[in-house]
Amino acid sequence: MSPYAAQALQVLFVLAFSPLYRGVMERWRARLAGRHGPPVWQPYRDLRKWWHKETVRTTETTFVSAWAPVAYFVAPVLVTLLIPVLTAFPLPFAWMGDMLGGGMILSAGGLALLFAALDSGSVYPALGVSRIRLIGTFTEPLALALVFTAATVAGATIPFVVNATLAGPRWLVTPAHVLLAAGWFLLLIAETGRIPVDNPSSTQELSLIDPARTFEASGPDLALYEWGGWMKFTVLATVLVNVLLTPWGLASSLEAVAVARAILLVAAKLLALGLFLVTLEAGFAKLRLIRNVDFLAAAIALASLGALAAGLGV
Repeated sequence: MSPYAAQALQVLFVLAFSPLYRGVMERWRARLAGRHGPPVWQPYRDLRKWWHKETVRTTETTFVSAWAPVAYFVAPVLVTLLIPVLTAFPLPFAWMGDMLGGGMILSAGGLALLFAALDSGSVYPALGVSRIRLIGTFTEPLALALVFTAATVAGATIPFVVNATLAGPRWLVTPAHVLLAAGWFLLLIAETGRIPVDNPSSTQELSLIDPARTFEASGPDLALYEWGGWMKFTVLATVLVNVLLTPWGLASSLEAVAVARAILLVAAKLLALGLFLVTLEAGFAKLRLIRNVDFLAAAIALASLGALAAGLGV
């Protein structure tokens, strides 16, 4: 298999697996609540349904509402080119950016969604934007602290260098490694609108945070927003399991058998993380908006301790 084919396969894996990932997590959430739940294939059916519906926008919207879904959808696809999804070694486009650049790409996609929410002229997306910006005031420095901690440990911010360094004997079982992974896990919860920060399955307008931004979206626009959000979760989870925890399961060569085995093992790692996250969510209620500040402040404290431990070489 050529390196470019493996690069394309990484993108296809994230594109195809992210709806299934969402479906498995929602099915498990329903089972924990004592319900049968939707089938794991439901997200694929939803995408097909939305794609065949009409997009409805008000006459006051601008080009922002037309292009924001594309930008939000493309952002996690671009980040997929930069991180180790299936291979333990860099592929042709892996050197285009580092962890900081990947974070900026995801932030650009989120910014496009915020502009589109405001462009809709509806009150509920505007409420969601104000709440998201409050949370973003804390998640952005948290992300920077985690990236700088990884850079202190590995001497670089290229994901393939970071995972190789953290998997080495010097850093594998250290406070810096543990705190770095814990901080990213909390960032994953906040950035993707999970409980206790937000409830991704909420339908009450006044309690919405992350879903409020797409409250006025419909048709293909909604399909791109939802699919892009699922891919964002998959990408951030992939960074956690393949970069910050361990590169175990990644292919060490471009042989078809090795890559196929990596697809199965990485999918298993991601599903284990997703089921663990949903199980934790089942024991927590959504926090009030002002209490999210406490949650994120605790995450920043963990990241700062990790940076201190890495700087001291503990």
